[in-house]
Parts: sequence; structure tokens; C-alpha cells
Amino acid sequence: MTEEHLAAPAAVPPGPFADRHPDDLAFPHQSARTQGFTLGIPRNLTVSSDGERVVFLRSGAGDDPVHALWVLDVGAGRERLVFAPRDHEPDAGEPDLTPAERARRERARERASGVVAFACDRDVTVAAFVERGRLFLADLTGGDVRELATPGIPDDPRPSPDGSAVAYVVDGALHVQDVHGAARRIAADDADDVTWGLADFAAAEEMGRLRGFWWSPDGRRIAACRVDEAPVRTWWISDPTAPEAVPYAVRYPQAGTSNAIVTLHVVEVATGDVTEIRWDRDAFEYLARVRWDAGSPLTLLVQTRDQARTQLLEVADDGSTIVVRDDADPAWLDLVGGSPARLDDGTLVVTSDRDDRRRVLIGDVVASPDSIQVDEVLGTSGDAVVARGWEGDPTEAHLFRFTAAGPPERLTDTAGTHVGVAQGAVLAVKAYGADDQHPTVRVVRDGERVAEIASHPLDPVVDPRPSYAVLGDRELRAALVLPGGREPGIPVPVLLSPYGGPHHQEVVHWRGSYRPHQWFADRLGAAVLVIDGRGTPGRGASWDRAVHRDFSVTLQDQVDGLRAAAERWPFLDLDRVAIRGWSFGGMLSALAVCTRPDVFHAAVAGAPVTDQRLYDTHYTERYLGMPDTDPEAYRRSSPLAFATDLRRPLLLIHGLADDNVVAAHTLQMSARLFESGIEHDLVLLPRASHMGGGAELVVARYLAELDFLRRSLELPVPR
Repeated sequence: MTEEHLAAPAAVPPGPFADRHPDDLAFPHQSARTQGFTLGIPRNLTVSSDGERVVFLRSGAGDDPVHALWVLDVGAGRERLVFAPRDHEPDAGEPDLTPAERARRERARERASGVVAFACDRDVTVAAFVERGRLFLADLTGGDVRELATPGIPDDPRPSPDGSAVAYVVDGALHVQDVHGAARRIAADDADDVTWGLADFAAAEEMGRLRGFWWSPDGRRIAACRVDEAPVRTWWISDPTAPEAVPYAVRYPQAGTSNAIVTLHVVEVATGDVTEIRWDRDAFEYLARVRWDAGSPLTLLVQTRDQARTQLLEVADDGSTIVVRDDADPAWLDLVGGSPARLDDGTLVVTSDRDDRRRVLIGDVVASPDSIQVDEVLGTSGDAVVARGWEGDPTEAHLFRFTAAGPPERLTDTAGTHVGVAQGAVLAVKAYGADDQHPTVRVVRDGERVAEIASHPLDPVVDPRPSYAVLGDRELRAALVLPGGREPGIPVPVLLSPYGGPHHQEVVHWRGSYRPHQWFADRLGAAVLVIDGRGTPGRGASWDRAVHRDFSVTLQDQVDGLRAAAERWPFLDLDRVAIRGWSFGGMLSALAVCTRPDVFHAAVAGAPVTDQRLYDTHYTERYLGMPDTDPEAYRRSSPLAFATDLRRPLLLIHGLADDNVVAAHTLQMSARLFESGIEHDLVLLPRASHMGGGAELVVARYLAELDFLRRSLELPVPR
């Protein structure tokens, strides 16, 4: 569950809100048009094995949603346009996506168009991608692009390691196509509920595994997932605003119910012969990670249903497996991006919690110090591992190089938060500088900056000036955004704007993150306070596991942080406090106004999980256990259980097309309030998913929140 970061133009076009104050409209319109100020910025960075090329996607401007495929020639420092969708079909409308691609985009929180994903061969000389249902293969060294005829719309095309063939999925069947020949179906099933080569819902939404097949290093075999969704409950997503539209089915693994049956098979490309990989699936239900590196056996990471134990397995030619690691934790084991990995000599690289920190292990050697909490593994080179992590300050993330011998090396030196891709001696870094509004992308070789990839973002009409603080006994990280960026001479109301839960930070040392907060502060005349409490990333294992069996502790941190903030900033008016949030933050907001009316005087709950029993297996059971065996954990973490206690203004917002946190959460909460005679506000967004809806809905949602908060806190409306 992650908060939607809204986004986009300075000029306010005429429209249904033309009678509004221009400053109410400028930022929402800009936010909608720029998709959260993400357009025009390089993304999907991929570095070639020789370090000579960086392949990436970028749209033409900060308000252009159509992404093109680009290559940076590192030695020359020159960018080359490889494929521009508008050059091929300049007048094309919106593409017709397959159900699998629509699901992938929702799981990846993908809102852009054009080329939105690509995959490369081992040496990053060719790239395969789908644009408007057509498969293209791009020569990344020469620049030629050609279309391959396919038997249907392909999903997730991936070149073979040598680039001579492409594998993809059509209608749930795995195909392989020689780049100069016709497609062959190599794995399929007659059952309607079975697919080959695609990720199931739980893997894509919660495990960070968006793919379902992997080429062998020699290109002769493919390890492919067979997913049988027959045991999974069918939920129906409909659009009540269009009664003629046919509802579509979603196989949703509700907490406490059956998951999809996921098995892994090795398919011989030439013959189609299939060997099933065997492990103890009764004990280890989840297939979390798959790797097939040159010179190493096929390697799997499997996980138990309660997520308290994992096994790292190596696969023999006959499909049998041997256990090379067996890890356990009293609460749960996190799945870490990029782990497991391997060094060039085949040595395993994994992560493990040691001394209350997530550490990098190279073989049996703990390679990272206890001062660094590792977030993900970015790559390996020779005997070194490049990883992302937090060192001391959880509001700043940096990149590090670790070896089995010698001290760690920090690879980023600017204040802020960083992400990156590592390959050999080359590192592509996206840096969110503390004082910057937009990230910069630079390419580093052997510690020296050798190139920078251009960005074309739109400059925001707001200018965030956050102040940072460490609050209370638990040293809660917080940021405060003030109207006009200045301390007021009079008491001002407070708006808390948290996410507040696992896997996402709101308090980061990058001022571009606080654009919506600054707009709310300016338009309300309120102080916007953002607090990261227990369960949020960056603080170590015990901090993460403080939410075990009880999400309500995250609310206590918001209360304690608010009170500590008022001691630090006495102008905060604790008699006028509101809270807003989306997804986990929406759940937290609804829980706050229902259970702590002594603190919170109004709440906006966007896409809230109001009943934890309606959320999915892999996320909810990790934290709260099974609903039948620990119902109290579910009850105290569900706003629905406290709905009849509501005595403060509450605005519920939900997208009717949300297949992650389904609209039933908000509808059941609203029904409970209505039948209890409790007034509340309800906004339903047609055709909107968990990411939100189109530009008009983004603007309307901002204004609905603004107007509700003004009314609830009795704030003046600017004329």
C-alpha cells in the first residue's frame, strides 16, 4: 500500500472550476498534467555490461506523458533517440491494453504512455518492447528498430541472452520467436485459470516480483511460472457510472483465503520439454525470487505462508533442489530487492538482519557495518556489491560499495536521497538533492562523473521550504511546512499528512517531496506536519517489527509526534488539528478521527483499508497473522470496527476501479456510518484506480479535500 503522489502547469485552463481562486487551481492543474512532476525525467535506467551504454525512457517535456526509448553513449556523452512512438503513429489514440498488461501497469503504478517498459539481452545491445500492442526490437548500438509479427498482443517480451530470440506471453501462453523467424508456443494450458510466464497478483503487488519467466544463461531453456488461479476468490470490479459496461474479474487473494498455485518449470526452447522444479510447496507456498546467472545454477527464494521462514534453493538438472540457506524470524522476513545476487565467481550475496540492522552477506561474511540499514542490492562487480541504504539519518538514502574485506565505500556525497543502477565499474545515479525540486541523473565510472542525462521537467508553481525535526523519546522523524515558508506570528491550525506504514517514507530530505504539503499549507493557512513513525523504513529491524500484530501503534506515533512538535513550535494550534492520507495513510486518518477525537478534529481518508480482512494475503498476514486465529489484531487495526464512535467530520474518497484497495472498504465504512445516523462526506471517483483517475479527477480531488478542510476547521475562503 503506497500513497498516490499526485502531480502537474502554471497556467490554469478554463473549465468547470473557472470561478475558483487562481491559486486554488494552479498547483492541482499542474500536478495532474505532470503526473506528479515525473514527466520529462529519465527513468528505467539500464547499464550495459561493458559500461558503454545507458538505456532509459524519457518523455519530451514535463507535461508530455508519451515516453520514448533513448541511449546514452557513455564515452561520447551523447544521447541518441532510438524509438519515438509519435514518429510511428503520430495520430494514434489510447492503446488497447491486454488484461495482463493493464494489471502489470497497476501493480507497477504506471501512469505514462508510449514505451513504458523494455527488456534487454545480456550485453544490452538489443531491447524488446511493446507499443500499442506491437512488438518492436531495437538495435541499441546501431539504432535500427523493426517490428516482429506476433500471433497476438504480447506481454512482457524479453530477449534471449545473446539477443537472437525473444520470449513473450500471448493469452497466457509462453512463446519464443527467433528474431528472423516465426513464433512458437512452448508452454500453455487448456484451463482458463492457468497462465504461463506471468506473475500472480501477490507476487506483483506485494513481493516486488513483476515477471514470470527467466532465460537460462545459454539461451536454451526458460524457467517459467505456471500460475493456477482457480483456488483464488473472484472479485468483480465495475463502474456504476456506466451501467452498460461489463464488470471485469480480478482474482484477489483475500487475507485468510487461498492463494494462486504457483509452480516453476524449466522448458526446453527447442523441444518444449518441461521439467517441474520440486520443493516443499506445502511448507513454502510463496515463490519470491528467481535468478539464473552465468556459471551458476538456477536459484530460488521461497517463503512460508506466515513469512517467518525462507529457503534459498539451487536447482539440479532433474528439477530437484538443495537448500543452501534456511532463515527464520519470530515475526517475519522481508523480501529485499536485488537479493539474492551473485558475484562474478558465483559467490552468493544475500541480506540478513544482524544487530538490529539489515546487512549484506557475501558468502558467509557480513560485509556491511551495523551503522548502515540496507534497503536493496543494486548490483555486483568483481568481488564488490553495490547497495542502497541509510546511514544514521533515515531521511537520507545513499549508495554504498561493500566487499568481504575492507571498509564500505559511500558512492554518493550530496545531501538527499538516491537511487541507482550498478553494472561493472559504471553506476547510474538518480539523485534527489536536499535543496532541489527535481532529481538529477548522472553516470559515474570508477568514482568519476562521466556524463549527465538531461531532464525536462516542469517547474512547480509552489516552492516548498520544509523544516526537519527529531521529535520525542522515539526520535520520530518529521517535516513541517508553513504557509509561505515562514513562521507565523499567530497560532495556526495543523494538518497532519502521513503515510505512516511499512515500505514507504514521507519524511525524506528532498524538498520536491513536499509540493502538495506546501500547497495545502498556503491555501489553508495551516502548518502541515509530516511524521514517520514505527514501521516506516530506515530505522532497523526492531523499528520495522513494532507494528507486528498491531497497526494502531502507528497512530500513537502521530499523536506523540504532534504533541512534541507543539512543544518545539508553540504556534501550532492543537485545538484545530486535521489529518489526511491515502491508502495506509487513509486507514490511519480514518482510525485517528474515530478513536482519538480528543486529538483530531477532522480527517480525509483516501482509498483507506477500513477492514483489514478485505486486504490481500501476503501483505496483511505478514503483519497481522491469520484473521481466524488472531481476530483482535485485525479488529484494532480496522477503522470499520470503530465507525460508530465517529463524532468528528470525515471525508471518505475512493476510486471505483481500484483493484488493490477495493471500493468496498469505503462503501462498507460509509454504510456503517449511514445506518448509524452519523454524518460524513463521501466522494467516489469513477474510472479511478488506486493510483487515482484522470486529470480532471485529480484536480477535483484536491479541491474536495481543500474545501472539506476549510469547512471542518472553519477557515476563511480566499476570494
